[in-house]
Amino acid sequence: MEESIKKFFDYIGEDREREGLLNTPNRVIESWKHLYSGYKSNPREILDVVFSDGACNEMVILKAIEFYSVCEHHLLPFFGKISIGYIPDSKVVGISKLARLVEVYSRRLQIQEKMTTQIADTLMEVLQPKGVMVVAEAQHMCMIMRGVEKQNSIMITSAIRGLFKSDIKTREEFMGHIR
Repeated sequence: MEESIKKFFDYIGEDREREGLLNTPNRVIESWKHLYSGYKSNPREILDVVFSDGACNEMVILKAIEFYSVCEHHLLPFFGKISIGYIPDSKVVGISKLARLVEVYSRRLQIQEKMTTQIADTLMEVLQPKGVMVVAEAQHMCMIMRGVEKQNSIMITSAIRGLFKSDIKTREEFMGHIR
């Protein structure tokens, strides 16, 4: 991997022997271990500890979970916030697990649309709630620093499952809470 990064320097016309770049390949490799750590985690295992005590028939929301990911099309970052709501049937999960689930999927090469859907589908599969809604808002560096260069653009995606899909009042309640 180190040699590939040095070839990258050559490709862009940079002096790979320049003092400031001597340890850069190792720093990049260490950075990648963190940025792409989601491949080493099973998202279903993140939700393996659930509780029936405390399961309610009301909405559970964790909003504004910050995330950072890398666009699989341009290898540039995108970042923002994700809000998750679910209505338990018989199981609830610790709130930190919701944030960890976001981390698992965001720490992979991604597109925002797929990440939003993956989070919702995993929650539906593992917790089997009455409904799930996930809303992601993000800025994409591929839109900001190249291409159309739109500095203030924000992409919003949502994944709607169960009661959130069939009951507009439930969906509106969730949206009211995350505004």
